[in-house]
Amino acid sequence: MPTISISRSDLERLIGRRATDKDLDIWLPLVKSEVKDTDPVTGELRIELQDSNRPDLWCVEGIARQIRCKLKGAGNAYPYLKGGKNRRDHIAVGKGLEKLRPFVAVCKARSCAVTDQCLTQLIQTQEKLADIFGRKRQTVSIGLYRLPAITFPVTYALVDPEGVSFRPLGSDNSLNLREILQTHPKGIEYRGILEDHQRFPLLRDAKGEVLSFPPIINSRDIGEVRVGETELFVEVTGTDLRMVMLALNIFAANLHDRGAKIEPMDVVYPYTTALGRTIRTPQHFTKPRKISRHEIVQALGADLSMKEIRSSLSSYGYSLMGAGETLTATLPAYRNDLMHPVDIVEDVAISRGYGSFSPIMPSAFTVGSLTRIEQLSDKVRELMVGFGFQEIVSNILGSKEDLVEKMRLSPDLPSGRTVEIENMMSQSAEVLRQWMLPSLLRVEAASSRSFYPHLLFEAGEVAILDRSAETGSQTELRLGALSAHPGASFSEIHSYLELLCLYLNKAYLLRPTTHPSFIEGRVAQILMGDLAIGLIGEIHPEVLERWQIHMPSSMFEAALNPLI
Repeated sequence: MPTISISRSDLERLIGRRATDKDLDIWLPLVKSEVKDTDPVTGELRIELQDSNRPDLWCVEGIARQIRCKLKGAGNAYPYLKGGKNRRDHIAVGKGLEKLRPFVAVCKARSCAVTDQCLTQLIQTQEKLADIFGRKRQTVSIGLYRLPAITFPVTYALVDPEGVSFRPLGSDNSLNLREILQTHPKGIEYRGILEDHQRFPLLRDAKGEVLSFPPIINSRDIGEVRVGETELFVEVTGTDLRMVMLALNIFAANLHDRGAKIEPMDVVYPYTTALGRTIRTPQHFTKPRKISRHEIVQALGADLSMKEIRSSLSSYGYSLMGAGETLTATLPAYRNDLMHPVDIVEDVAISRGYGSFSPIMPSAFTVGSLTRIEQLSDKVRELMVGFGFQEIVSNILGSKEDLVEKMRLSPDLPSGRTVEIENMMSQSAEVLRQWMLPSLLRVEAASSRSFYPHLLFEAGEVAILDRSAETGSQTELRLGALSAHPGASFSEIHSYLELLCLYLNKAYLLRPTTHPSFIEGRVAQILMGDLAIGLIGEIHPEVLERWQIHMPSSMFEAALNPLI
């Protein structure tokens, strides 16, 4: 979870009143955080945030904003979000960026006194948003610039990496974009984002002066913000439009809370986006959601009146409309974490304070026990260990390369379809596994120096796509077993399956089938009655080659639920 450093005096100035230790104990639960450490000499506070869904809180301005809303009972007003007919400066986006880093959001901030504390917080927020929210700058990166040095309009376009040079931050020498990736510390750290592309993105003003090489580094001449500045230019680039817009909305709100006057700008695209070809930024783009009093009362178990619910949500920053027993709630522009009505319910509870709810003692006495499926899986584990197999425990998350490509599967076929993670942090954990064999092969591939034979098994969960399910998928508990040694064969692995079913007193049948991951003619479905519960067979040599496994291998995999 994010941990940030803030100054107590800066927090007090933004809240508008003194903040004692007792006050912090009361207020910090509003932002799901706690003080981890304090420095009584400097007044520095180390705050640990317990919620990764609220990037607006990863800064002193966001924490102070939420506390301020609670103290005055209503959200803050941000006049720059209101659409106007005044002519605005713009940034022109070049063609071709839709395939690399398609989106940008910008604004100006005037009359902002950049102090030591302000600059420290701006840099910290910039780094937290880019590294955590922006996944190491892959999805979102942020730049701050000295506004008076920029001549508008600004251009965001692709350029030849060896045809443009400028002085990057932290360097006295002018370098071209290719040299920055090869020699500059930030270029070396983040070059993986761009190095496979022939042309790189660049921000330049109307005079051709370079602002930055996103998402790598700012220009030292324009992008080095110093204490004493009063006018700033803020830009956010990235691959996800709503994440880019949200990051700018957060920065605009932070600067506004510090007294800046925010001036929106237009972003003009040569291609169509979800919000059009010309987008005014910052912009309030979050959609309202309806929720009834009944849903809130049922979830919290407290008979709250509509007046109490309205008060709780208003003092947490929501805009509310509607009458009667149903509300239409809209998040402030700096938030976009509302995915389900239960998120509104949670905010009601946080705003009221969990201590305001009366605890209820259990009215029934129950004795806990293992479910039948867990009892079965424990018995299966015990039997497999008795057969000489070694148990492994692997992650349910994996990569498409391991689960599909290395297994000779096609994503167009049911066997190759996976449940994908929408906002994945790494390609090694981008999908949920749909079967056990790749997990076993991953361990086998790393075990080539161990004495053979290798007998491995795992009893674990897999996720199967199911459009009829509420979540779009079903979770199954499965057993997978692998044998790898020079004499591994269908007959051998079949003998272990036969022995397992004998001890479980379960009858089964084998029906020949075909499967891309197995040798043709040496693979079968495992049937229990008319229900296919798994596969058994010898693994295809091409699959073994892709995993760099040099021993013949055979395996079986079966769902455990039908065995109950």
